[in-house]
Amino acid sequence: MPNAEKLAKKQEYFEKLIDLAVNTSNTLLVGIDHVASKQMQQIRQELLGKAVVLMGKNTRIRKGLTIGHERHPEAGLDKLRAAMVGNKGMIFATNCTLDYIRDVLKKHWKPSAAKAGQVSMVDLSLPSGPTGMDPSQTSFFQALNIATKIVKGQIELISEFPLIKDGEKVSASAAALLTKLGIRPFAYGMIVKQVFQDACVFDAAVLDIADSELIQKFMAGVANMAAFSREVGIPTEAGVPHMFGNAFRNVAALVSDIDFTFKEVEPVKAFLENPEAYAAANPVASAPAAAGGGPAKEEKKVEKKAEEEEEEADMDFDLFG
Repeated sequence: MPNAEKLAKKQEYFEKLIDLAVNTSNTLLVGIDHVASKQMQQIRQELLGKAVVLMGKNTRIRKGLTIGHERHPEAGLDKLRAAMVGNKGMIFATNCTLDYIRDVLKKHWKPSAAKAGQVSMVDLSLPSGPTGMDPSQTSFFQALNIATKIVKGQIELISEFPLIKDGEKVSASAAALLTKLGIRPFAYGMIVKQVFQDACVFDAAVLDIADSELIQKFMAGVANMAAFSREVGIPTEAGVPHMFGNAFRNVAALVSDIDFTFKEVEPVKAFLENPEAYAAANPVASAPAAAGGGPAKEEKKVEKKAEEEEEEADMDFDLFG
């Protein structure tokens, strides 16, 4: 009977996993190294009704995704299965955005003390100055070859000392010293690793790309496509507006000197026949040119007048008085 219950729970887990993976459009793959059970519980409570946090052993998750891929080969569950490497979990955004989930995860990071043998995720240096420790504890500093002195009954560091480095293991002496100093250099929480969306797995960096950047890159691609199609002479949707624009300019230039007109070219011919009237009807367009030309002309007049006065002064000068 216990085996039957166990199999029933496993099958229920598989069905839940497949249903969420197939019917949820946005999913986050998160790293859960060193995440405490209390943190996990708090995250689940805050995301209740908005997202589903699903954890489990990698073997069980992969088995469920394999079954799901056989049922729904178009859903891309095989790619999701390949991404389940390491200590990971999944958060399915059922009724919220991915940015909302990321904000919730950031709120639940907890500081942690350094442990011996643990790989550091930060660079940490002890600043010079008093440590607040009494002289009887100099052995902790001597084990790490840290130069110290005794000032007013407490240990003081002579100079700044790099204690731990990012990517290196924390030594037992460094962990003991940090504990004595009350320093908790690390912080742990769920880290967004990847995104599963539209049957594809992306790196989490795509979430930091703003819509304006995507639009800018897309428009740059459209411009390149239009230029390329115009150069090779192959009409494309991006290049056709430019083709019509160039053709209209050619037609307008052709009919501007002959007694022939049509509706679209009439404004162009009216401008060519009377540009002053066009400038009067569009004062905003002509104002900068007028404003820019005024001061320049005044400056030229002042300079010319000064040169004339200098020439007159030179002519009046008599070497013999």
